[in-house]
Amino acid sequence: MAERGGRKFLDPKVVARLVQQPMGTRLPMIGSVAGLHRSPHRGSSVEFAEYRKYAPGDDIRRVDWRVYARTDRFYVKEFEADTNLRCYLVLDCSGSMAFRGEQGDSKLDYAKRLIATLAYLFIHQGDAAGLICLSDRMVWDIPPKRNPRHLQAVFDVLEEVEARGETALIRSLHDVAEKVRQRALVMVFSDFFCPVEPLLECFQHLRFQKHDVVAFHLMDRLELEFPFDRPMRFVDLESPETLLSEPAVIRDQYLKAVRAHLEALREGCHRFAIELQSVATHEDYERVLRAFMRGRALKIR
Repeated sequence: MAERGGRKFLDPKVVARLVQQPMGTRLPMIGSVAGLHRSPHRGSSVEFAEYRKYAPGDDIRRVDWRVYARTDRFYVKEFEADTNLRCYLVLDCSGSMAFRGEQGDSKLDYAKRLIATLAYLFIHQGDAAGLICLSDRMVWDIPPKRNPRHLQAVFDVLEEVEARGETALIRSLHDVAEKVRQRALVMVFSDFFCPVEPLLECFQHLRFQKHDVVAFHLMDRLELEFPFDRPMRFVDLESPETLLSEPAVIRDQYLKAVRAHLEALREGCHRFAIELQSVATHEDYERVLRAFMRGRALKIR
């Protein structure tokens, strides 16, 4: 394992600037201790939920006597319960994530920055964070925990993991959906170079388990704009295949296919209430996270 201490993918200054913004979820969560998030169960927070008819066995202290004075009937007041959440940070480590453009990080390194910062923020606010790394199989699986020392285990794996092998994202995400049965926040970091419809079935599977799902779609600017102007040899990072081609001949067809892929992914995520974050890896990751966190805060209000 790498030496513990400073991590190249975690900038303390960025964390210090983001730590004041709480991270929320769009859906009620089922946690293990009291926390910042809504629970589907009734509890004892200050947020009023509803009135319910008194039933034998209810605590008499919860009877609303003002309602009794008006209606001559017993009603008890119920309040929202607040709980912590468990966040599963799912990292695609297939070979295509090693792609690095002319500047900036590879897609894998960029995803590591996002994941490390989010893991720190979640555990800092009392939530549990875990890490799952996928390529052609589940490479690493660190269950969510809320102990600050748990961050060391997450960071050690991020130091170790490399992009290699073919993607088996679809099969692996179905496995994650079966494995994580209790409501959680599931955040997937990938370039999603796979057929869209089977991928959306994975997302639907996760939503069926009542998870709040966020998909960070990472693309390099070269992949989005295809600015090549001379004959190039394109190498498949997940197989031995190569292709020698004249970019001017295939550019229009390539860009049309990319736009169709992005549109299908966007429409499908909207259909299944998946929060899609489209990110180009030349963007400042702090700005990406800040916009994501503020957007979440606005949706929860």
